[in-house]
Amino acid sequence: MSDQARDPRLFGFMTEREAIIEDVVQRVVRDKVVQAHLSREKSIAYVLNEAAYLEMQRLERGASKLDLKPYSYWHQLSRKIGRASEHENARTLQKLCEMYTRDVAGNFTPQVYKFASRVLPVGLNVLFQAQRPDRLLRNFQKLTARIRLDGHIERWRKLSELGTLIVVPTHTSNLDSIVVGWGLEEAGLPPVTYGAGKNLFVNPLTGYFMHNLGAYKVDRRIRHTLYKEVLKTYSEVLLERGYHSLFFPGGTRSRSNRVERNLKLGLLGTALTSYTHNLQAARRKPKIFICPLTINYHLVLEGETLIDDHLRTDGGARYIIEDDEFADVRRVTEFVLKTMQMSHNMVLRFGEPLDVFGNPVDDAGESLDPLGRPVDAERYLWVGGEVKADRVRDAEYTRACGQAVARAFERNTVVLKTSFLAFVLFKALAARYPQIDLFRLLRIGKGELIPFDAVYRGADALRRSLTTLADDGGIALAPDIRELPIPALVDEASRVLGMYHTSPVVQMRANGVEVHHPSLVHFYGNRLDGFGLDDAVEAAVR
Repeated sequence: MSDQARDPRLFGFMTEREAIIEDVVQRVVRDKVVQAHLSREKSIAYVLNEAAYLEMQRLERGASKLDLKPYSYWHQLSRKIGRASEHENARTLQKLCEMYTRDVAGNFTPQVYKFASRVLPVGLNVLFQAQRPDRLLRNFQKLTARIRLDGHIERWRKLSELGTLIVVPTHTSNLDSIVVGWGLEEAGLPPVTYGAGKNLFVNPLTGYFMHNLGAYKVDRRIRHTLYKEVLKTYSEVLLERGYHSLFFPGGTRSRSNRVERNLKLGLLGTALTSYTHNLQAARRKPKIFICPLTINYHLVLEGETLIDDHLRTDGGARYIIEDDEFADVRRVTEFVLKTMQMSHNMVLRFGEPLDVFGNPVDDAGESLDPLGRPVDAERYLWVGGEVKADRVRDAEYTRACGQAVARAFERNTVVLKTSFLAFVLFKALAARYPQIDLFRLLRIGKGELIPFDAVYRGADALRRSLTTLADDGGIALAPDIRELPIPALVDEASRVLGMYHTSPVVQMRANGVEVHHPSLVHFYGNRLDGFGLDDAVEAAVR
């Protein structure tokens, strides 16, 4: 099948790019003008004032080469908004919308995609192989031996021909978009357009590929409503024109490494809006399918920075970590050189696709109720026999869809041995000091030796609980979690946890497992947090 036949939309993006930009600008400006006529509190002057105020506030904390306008521009704008006519403010609004949309809008070059499709598997093979030069020269091990693809791949393929896919992955590392891009290609699925942090475009190499492979820029530092409207509308226009897309519904990387459960609904809500518009316009393939994907790593490149940021902000998260391991070529190289010694580095699990209301869908794209019976999803949008938008109703539908995605993340989380052992060790560590808080535990836990009998009891209890949960469809298990004897599982997991980070996370001793880096034990163990596993393991390790 030719590239053009496989995905006529993204391969033809550049022929539509100007029309897409114009469509986005017109929609945002029209919406703001209509709102201004309906309410004085939503006047164009108010929209511009909010943008100027928040941008000045942000730029006072420090400017960047990523900024489109300097502080002086926003200061001057704030002084003249009140004196300007409504027509002048509308022109300013249009110029800002066009500036932001052009900055956001991505590119797609088929030649770059073809090049990347040929080179990326080879490059990743080099990175994820046992790195002996003679082996590299003689033969490459197939990358799928290092990154395992699992789940409902065939259903995704069928649905990609019937409508528009929105891939919604878990998000832990800046490697995620690269890995997902490779995974979709390997699975025979079309490429997607996706939003990426604007800071990631600064690197000349990654920036070149992002610029030319459908990524669009998201400047997470900008907080005013106008910019958010541009992003939302850009996403809607792409979906309505049939461009398969990728959203990270968790928003940013999971600093704690917990499976995301409280998802950002803004971009997810564009799926329902776009589906409504598609039905109203009687488009040929109106359906939009939400496709949950879990990315499951043995080790996380930026693990140390992420958990430190999480603990420093007491569970909060800054929008951008400016200087982490992903920005350091040496750390990336070290990560891949160390982790490629594993038989499997990660698992991509393709979840069961959903409609925009959170219902599962079958191979034919038909929505199903909880009992597996077909339902006419279009009727969810009827008002007086016609498809109409309803802000309050649609917000509830989007919330239900977000909850369904969160449940899918849980079901499709693949338990790997590093998280397995880390969960046991941290519960054992906490059992030793039951009266102290998390932060004191992390300080005093360094160097603690957990005896093998406690580790093995906890591991056995955890495996029994996980097996029951997996048999009920509540989680997925890597084969070695089920198959390896407990001592061998603990030994292998300890070896992997000692591979990459600046100091080994744990280390095997003659009579137990020594905890070297309690924060990272906490980080990796957090992957199993929230699955109801605590009581059984805590009882076993006491």
